[in-house]
Amino acid sequence: MGTSYSRKRLVGGSFALMLLALCAFAVMRLPAPALAEPTQAETGPPPAGKQVATFAAGCFWSMEAIFKQLRGVERVDPGYAGGTMPHPSYEQVETGQTGYAESVNIIYDPKVISYKQLLRVLLTVRDPTTLNRQGPDEGTNYRSVIFYHNAEQKVEAEQAIQQITAEHIWADPIVTKVQPFTTFWRAEDYHLNYYALHPNQPYCAYVIAPEIARFRQMYRSELKQ
Repeated sequence: MGTSYSRKRLVGGSFALMLLALCAFAVMRLPAPALAEPTQAETGPPPAGKQVATFAAGCFWSMEAIFKQLRGVERVDPGYAGGTMPHPSYEQVETGQTGYAESVNIIYDPKVISYKQLLRVLLTVRDPTTLNRQGPDEGTNYRSVIFYHNAEQKVEAEQAIQQITAEHIWADPIVTKVQPFTTFWRAEDYHLNYYALHPNQPYCAYVIAPEIARFRQMYRSELKQ
């Protein structure tokens, strides 16, 4: 975990200050990855019979850990979507100047889980009402976006937002954007499966773990065994 991880901020009150101190300690103890480490090439088309969904909704450590628990989800890659420059690095994306957002690319089996179900998880587990922010993480790189891959996904995304709005699940209006997919670059290797590999890292323990517990309570019937 390098100094760039300090951008995963915890805010609010003395409790947050304590956690910030813990995070700073964790940053000091763990070596920084080389800044020149390239991201992987953009992902190709999904395997035959499978489909792909691409979402941005804040920290991709959390999104990866959430979506990979769902039955029918076969692969979740954290990475960067919404920008144009090739091979963006985590450090570049975190400046908020690249147009990219932390995202996940999800390969799923539509015979087991539908795109509509994935959208509902996205819009009920992650807060879709905070502009350029998700919990303690703030900036355009943490914005909420549904990147549709075809016209059908676009329609379903718009309908899902309308449905969640009609159910009054959130007190504030949903600000999630629905935009065409352009490209996705997988994140550096040290981000892959991060929560599972580092559950005791302060951000994972105090921010991601409670969110996953809430998700598992809400979607118990849809989880992998």
